[in-house]
Amino acid sequence: MKLNELANKPGSTKPRKRVGRGIGSGTGKTGGRGVKGQKSRSGVAIKGFEGGQMPIHMRLPKRGFNNINSKTFVPVNIGRLQEAIDAKKLDAKKTITVAELKAAGVVTRVKDGVRLLGNGALKAKVNIQVSGASAAAIAAVEKAGGTVSVPAAVEAEAK
Repeated sequence: MKLNELANKPGSTKPRKRVGRGIGSGTGKTGGRGVKGQKSRSGVAIKGFEGGQMPIHMRLPKRGFNNINSKTFVPVNIGRLQEAIDAKKLDAKKTITVAELKAAGVVTRVKDGVRLLGNGALKAKVNIQVSGASAAAIAAVEKAGGTVSVPAAVEAEAK
């Protein structure tokens, strides 16, 4: 095979449709847009328009509330913590902080902190310092012989 013999398979490519190039082209006159009206012209934007009637999205009441002061914590389960310890990414003898969790790749992006959750099983004795922890996670860590420390400022905000 030579470079000049290379070609696409028959039927794999189609020529571009040249719209509005006369009646013989098959796409002349209206150019595939049908006939008359606003939609046959260019620059049409009538997605939510209801003919002058108040649109439904404006008739319905606004609901809910977005708290601008809310904190978003990154969840970490104790099972994931045990996986990282087993893989030698975390040292169970040292105090595990948010910075160490990020360096080990347990969390990728720390938003407003890390919250420890109780899903999974923990065998290693660990001392962990996080922004928040569930009651089940604290119980599981203490059962394994470790401790969970949550900063006082975070505890005060939770109450």
